[in-house]
Formats: sequence, C-alpha cells, structure tokens
Amino acid sequence: MTLKPFGSTGLKVGPLALGSVNFSWLTDEADSFAILDAAFERGVNLIDTSDNYNAGQTEALLGRWLALGGGRREKTVLASKVYSAPMEWGSPDPVKRSGSWVGPNQRGLSAKHIREACEASLRRLNTDYLDLYQMHHVDRATRWEEIWQAMELLVQQGKVLYVGSSNFAGWHIAQAQETARARHFLGLVSEQSVYNLMKRTVELEVIPAARAYGMAFMPYSPLAGGMLGGKPTDNERGRRAFLPVSAAIDSFQALCDELGHPPGAVALAWVARQPGVTVPVIGPRTMAQLDDSLAALELTLEDAAWTRIDALFPGPGGPAPEAYAW
Repeated sequence: MTLKPFGSTGLKVGPLALGSVNFSWLTDEADSFAILDAAFERGVNLIDTSDNYNAGQTEALLGRWLALGGGRREKTVLASKVYSAPMEWGSPDPVKRSGSWVGPNQRGLSAKHIREACEASLRRLNTDYLDLYQMHHVDRATRWEEIWQAMELLVQQGKVLYVGSSNFAGWHIAQAQETARARHFLGLVSEQSVYNLMKRTVELEVIPAARAYGMAFMPYSPLAGGMLGGKPTDNERGRRAFLPVSAAIDSFQALCDELGHPPGAVALAWVARQPGVTVPVIGPRTMAQLDDSLAALELTLEDAAWTRIDALFPGPGGPAPEAYAW
C-alpha cells in the first residue's frame, strides 16, 4: 500500500486512517481486534481515537490490542484527542450513560486538563507516548499561550510527538499557528474535520488554511454517517437502519448504479481525491465495511462522472472569499 507524507512532517501514513469510535460499542472486542489486525496487515498504520469514545473504553481496548506485540505499537501512528473527559464508568451502556463529568476542570483545554487527560489516555492505551495529540474542539475560554505551554511540556517530556486540531475554523487554525510560531514551536501538524459530499463547508476556509500552513487534513464521516452508503436494506443493522432518504440520495444511488459502483465506494473515493485531503478517517463496524473502504481506493471514474456527482451535491463554490464575494 502506497504511503504518503503526513502534511509537512516526516511521518508516512497509508491512504486511510482507521477510526475507532465503534470499537467496544457496536463492535465487540474480538471483532475489533480482527478489524485492527486486518487493517494493520494491509498497510493502514494510522489509528484515530479519543479519550471520550465510549467513556474511555475504546482507548482501553486499543491498549489491549497494542499489548499483543508483534510490532503493533512501533508500526502504528497512534492518534488520540483531548477536550471532553470520559464520563463515569457506572453505566454499562455508553449510549445511555447519564453520569456527570468527573470534575469542573476536566473538560476543555486548560493546562490542568491537557496534562491530566494525556496521562489518563496513555494509561488506557498502554503506551508511553502518542504520535498525534489532537484538540477535539476549540476552547474559547483558554488562551493559546496556556494551551501551547501545556502541549510544549508534553512534547518535551516525550509523551506527545505532534499536536493536531479537530473541528477548528480556519481562523482558529491561523490563531493557533501564529501563536505557536511566536513561541518557536512546531504548532499544529493536522486538522480533522467532517467532510463529505453532503457537508462541504470546510472547502471555504479550513482546507485552504490547512494547506497554507502545510498541515495534513483528515476528513471524518466521509459517508455522512452512512447516508452516502446507499439505501438501507430491510435487514440493515446499526445507524443506517434509521437513516432518512432524500431526493439527492436517490439520485446519487441511481447514478452509482449506472456507473456500476457501490455508493459508499464512490463517496469515499470522492473525498480521497479532493485537493488538500491527506487521509480520510473511516469507522468500520464490520470487516466487510473495512474491505469496502479499502476497495474504494482502487475506484476510478471519468471526469464527467465526477462532474455529475458534484452537481448533485454542490459545494460552497470554492475557497473564501471568492465563493461569496465579487
């Protein structure tokens, strides 16, 4: 599998990142391990998780997988996130969990929370460092100087190698990078945002900002939560069983049938080929979904077909300000 540079860093990553939000929830441990092993063997080396996925249980599952050895940790680019602390482990159902946050300072991007959250993630993941530590959301109540001071300390201690962002606006990226530059710090190396045929707002400013700063861009939810995966079947399981069907989705399904390719494969291939996209984040629930995602990377269409797809789900019209100014 062809590797590509992760933004302007020296890291090399495969063409897909394995998102883990379903692990320990919709996908049990045995199946999660099987998916991880299959992805690992087929060259997917970036695993993306978060401390608040399934109340920290996803990180713990990944930690048990990494502990199996066989070069898993050394060959894995391990990415986690900080912002919302895991909730209490009291309820057995992470979907219905109604516990409160552990404490008032265990949320956001204060120096206290960044330090404590990182230590907790390292324990759950059974590792002594994270390759990529991503801010899961912007914290408008915390100054960039405080955030960068905390991140710099983690880097100095060897607990974090690179820092990334997630769900940032373009101007948040600029603020973060210029403050880091003033501190002679590397700053953000990546941004992770929702991006798919149905949600293309990041084309205005987020992707251009990431490209201007030499950052990797990691689109998540490339199938729009399953809506671009085709019409749910009568025996469909998981979230897709409850998805609405729109006229655009119907037209997209018909076009994909005409092209002879599954809608999910076309939607993922579209994301992967967009300018500025480094590595789409997939979240397979089953082995079949992983196989479908990897197969989508081999899909090629004529330019006319991509033009027809763009017409079904028009974007904002290009980058800002040209998209909305004279």
